[in-house]
Amino acid sequence: MLSRIAGAVVPALGSLTVTTDTGTAPRPGSVIVANHTSLSDPAVVLAALHRLGVRPTVLATAGLWRIPLLGAALTREGFVPVHRGGPRAAEALDGAAAALAAGGIVLLYPEGGLPVRRDPRETAPGPFRSGVWRLATATGAPVVPLGQAGSRRLASGGGAKQLAGLLTAPLRRPALHVHVGAPFQLPADRDEALTLVRRAVTDCWRTAASRTGESVPPAPVPAEQTV
Repeated sequence: MLSRIAGAVVPALGSLTVTTDTGTAPRPGSVIVANHTSLSDPAVVLAALHRLGVRPTVLATAGLWRIPLLGAALTREGFVPVHRGGPRAAEALDGAAAALAAGGIVLLYPEGGLPVRRDPRETAPGPFRSGVWRLATATGAPVVPLGQAGSRRLASGGGAKQLAGLLTAPLRRPALHVHVGAPFQLPADRDEALTLVRRAVTDCWRTAASRTGESVPPAPVPAEQTV
């Protein structure tokens, strides 16, 4: 239901476009890893995945379950609460692993939070937490990088500014773009895996940002290998 709602509401707020590296939707049993820049980007991502025929199991901060009516809807839709920093933190990975074992697709945000900046400009993904590595190595699931851009034009800044942004979005029609990369397996080494998946998500974000007309810094050129 939430995917269908997002699929209907988001295109009414902005101009949503979706591209993929493979030309196909992520396959069942995959872990989609997305960048997180705005309170509105989960809806943007759900709308894009809905367009691709994907209804993922989403790992979301447990605080959302305290919002009246929303918590019940999230539980009904199979979303998995993430209790950060406490004894229940591992429960989220157990729920995600069960969804993968049942042939589902899991969506998670490994940055674990939003940028502190309040302006609507794009922000590259920050450091990733280790949950994606632990989930992928424990289940053998392929990782699918996803980059989204434009959601900060829908809602960014303080509460009043975010509300104003959403109310004026149908008139402004901001460009929204989601780019889905090709799947790959994570290596066993944690640091190597997190570097690899963050780079892949950042590449997808650069593609998405360029499609919205945003100016982003060029990707760094790898240092030459010396013998």
